[in-house]
Amino acid sequence: MQRREFIALSIAAGLSAAGLPGCSDSGALRFGIHPWVGYEPLYLADDFNWLPDTVALVPGTSAKDSMDGLLSGALDGAALTLDETIRLSSKGLELVVVAVTDVSAGADVLMVRPSITELSALKKQRIAVELNGVSGIMLFKILEVAGLAPDDVIKVDLPVSQHAQAWSRGEVDACVCYEPTASLIENAGGVRLFDSSHVPETIFDVLVVTRKAADRNSRAVRDLVSGHFTGLQHLVRSMHDSVYRIATRQGISPDEVRAALASVMLPDLAANQRYLRVAGAIENMAESLSLLMLAEGMIDQKPGIQRLSDPSFLPARIL
Repeated sequence: MQRREFIALSIAAGLSAAGLPGCSDSGALRFGIHPWVGYEPLYLADDFNWLPDTVALVPGTSAKDSMDGLLSGALDGAALTLDETIRLSSKGLELVVVAVTDVSAGADVLMVRPSITELSALKKQRIAVELNGVSGIMLFKILEVAGLAPDDVIKVDLPVSQHAQAWSRGEVDACVCYEPTASLIENAGGVRLFDSSHVPETIFDVLVVTRKAADRNSRAVRDLVSGHFTGLQHLVRSMHDSVYRIATRQGISPDEVRAALASVMLPDLAANQRYLRVAGAIENMAESLSLLMLAEGMIDQKPGIQRLSDPSFLPARIL
C-alpha cells in the first residue's frame, strides 16, 4: 500500500491518461492525482471548475499509478511525496517541485506494544514497516533519534495495509504506519510512542512536473499551482463545506477528515516561497533523504537534484 492511499476507496471513473493530448504549449498538462488529504485543494479546485482547460487531472488509486504514468510518459506531472520524487529522479526522470501541498505533522506514527516505553527499547524488536514507502523513511529517522543502527532492529517489510493483521497475530512488536491503520492498532492495545511531529519538515507532499513540461508548458504549470492555492483558500475559509465535500468524495466521516487535516500542515503561499527557494527546505531535505535512501539501498544511485525546486510558478498573490 502506498503512503497516500489514506483510506481504501473506489474512485469514480475519471479522465484517462491515454485519451488526453500531449504536453505542449497548446495541450493540457496531464497531472496524476490520488486520494490524500493534502491533495484535496486540487480536488476542490476541480469541483468548482477553478482549473482551466490547460490542466487535466488524471485520477488514480495510489502513488504507484502516478509514478508509473510519469515513467511511461503518459503524465506530465503528479502529486507525490518528496521521497517518491527522489525515487523517480534516481531513475533518470528530471522532475521539478513547483509547490508543497502539505507537511506531515503527526500523520506518520510509530505504534508499539505497551511494554515498549522509550525508543531505545526498540532494539531487537520486530518492527512492521513498508521499506519501499515513506514509512521506511520514517523508520530510519526514528532509529536516528533513538541512537540505534538499522541492524539493531528486526525489520518486517509489509505493506501498511497489512500491519494491523500482523499486529493481531502477534508477529510484530511495533509498526510504522499512518491512518487508518494507526487507529486500528491503537484499538487493539497499541500505544503511540512517536510521530512525525517530532521530526518537523521531514515528510513533504509536493506537486511535481517534468522538466520538459516546465519548460514547454509553463502557462499550464502556473494554472495548476494557482488552482491548488485557490482550492486551499476555499478549504481554509469554508472549512465546514470542504470537510463534507472531502468526506463524501473519500467515503469517510467528517470527523475522520478533521483528524486527517489536524495531522498535517498545509503551507500557504508565503511558506511555499520559503520552502522552494534555492537551498531551501525542499532542496536541503531532498539532499538528506537521497543520502539516506542510497545508504539504505532504497535507491540505486543518487539523483541529480541541484535544481529540484522552482518557485517561479507560484502566483504573486491569491485573489
